[in-house]
Amino acid sequence: MHLDHEEEDYNLSLSKFESMLKTNKVLFFDSEEFEKIILHYLDMGKATLAKKALKLGLEQHPKSSGLKLVQVEMLVYDDKLDQAEKLLNELYAIEPTNEEIFIQKANIYSKRDNHEKAVEFLQTALKYTEDFPDVYNLIGMEYLFMDNLELAKENFIKCLEEDFEDQSALYNVVYCFEFLDQNLEAIEYLKTYIERNPYSEIAWHQSGRLYYGVKDYENAVRSFEFATYIDEEFVGAFMEKGKALERLKRYEEAIESYKKTIELDDPTSYALLRIGKCYEKLGNKVQALKFFNKTVHEDPLLDKGWIAITDFYVRQKNYQKALYFVNKALAIDDQNRLYWKRFATINKAMDQFEEAEFGYRKAIEFGDYQLDTWLFWVDIMQIMGEYNNAILTLIQAAEYFPDDYEIEYRMAGFHMLLNEEEKGNFHLSNGLRLNFKHRAIIKELFPTIWDRTTVQEYIAKHKKPE
Repeated sequence: MHLDHEEEDYNLSLSKFESMLKTNKVLFFDSEEFEKIILHYLDMGKATLAKKALKLGLEQHPKSSGLKLVQVEMLVYDDKLDQAEKLLNELYAIEPTNEEIFIQKANIYSKRDNHEKAVEFLQTALKYTEDFPDVYNLIGMEYLFMDNLELAKENFIKCLEEDFEDQSALYNVVYCFEFLDQNLEAIEYLKTYIERNPYSEIAWHQSGRLYYGVKDYENAVRSFEFATYIDEEFVGAFMEKGKALERLKRYEEAIESYKKTIELDDPTSYALLRIGKCYEKLGNKVQALKFFNKTVHEDPLLDKGWIAITDFYVRQKNYQKALYFVNKALAIDDQNRLYWKRFATINKAMDQFEEAEFGYRKAIEFGDYQLDTWLFWVDIMQIMGEYNNAILTLIQAAEYFPDDYEIEYRMAGFHMLLNEEEKGNFHLSNGLRLNFKHRAIIKELFPTIWDRTTVQEYIAKHKKPE
């Protein structure tokens, strides 16, 4: 493949410059060559070489406005904003219609967090520039800094009207729509964009994401498919397609889509995990477990992989193995309330009540305030005979669920077990008032209390005439 003349000249200039540095001979370059050399080194992160090239360039072309603008860019990069502004003012006096002067002025004001002023300079640059997409893009970024998403979106759209292949502007437009919670509007915008640029895999992929977000999974799959037709190695589109197919319960197709990502790139623990989940949904337990094991082999620190195996064994009622794997997950994330709840539930199923009580306590400690978690914890305390602690826990639960009959009936039972009749009757009365129909909770949890004549009489008093 032959390089075009421009690229050949560019590479020759670089070689010539680097040769000059090695030999200490001073060679001549025109100002544009110096600009390209300097920008090349800046792009490569080689600031020292860029500064050397700038120094030599200005020595050979002291009046070059192009090199002085590059100098401004480097001063801005080094946060020498006052020096940069002074140099720009000098250039403005010579070339008042050079759009680069206004763009760099905008850059300086943006760095000073004066984004309104930056926009003003960029608006002026629009009057003189031929590169409209770039300036609209810069204006859009300034509005993003100001959190003005509507105006940012408007300018990114203008950028795309000038150059519909500007991928960064496309991503930014979609970001603005999403941030403004305008997913349906974004879908409509992308439809019009795709009419102009039907082979944009990015547009199809973003459409798929948006359709997925509004739960239109059929159109999501269709959009991701188009993205993969255009770019057969688009790993992200195959991954997202798999997720949408899962939502449609098309598990075999989802597996194929996830497997495609593994063919195209190194296996990811996420893809392996999803394949395992799909096989489990299809009832193929052998393959499900195989891929769950591959998941944790690929990433032993992925707690979700260990939890997937835990849940697999819980469904098989193999609690001994489930306990082993939930402990693996807790070794990675011991502050996850959901993992502690699983730990408690598994131990409860194995009649290991002390461990179960500890698990429910940790789940709540780390923020699981679901009613069932409080009630499971309290019921374990009852089995262990910790009636006073159970009452204290129910008082805590009542702060989150102040009018819950399940809490009130349990409070009644515990107080009566402790022979605190007055408190027991108070809570029994609350429970009956809140939900008379479910009074049998007392019978299920506290059969000896239920059988008391005084309790039956108290319930009878509260019975409403039918």
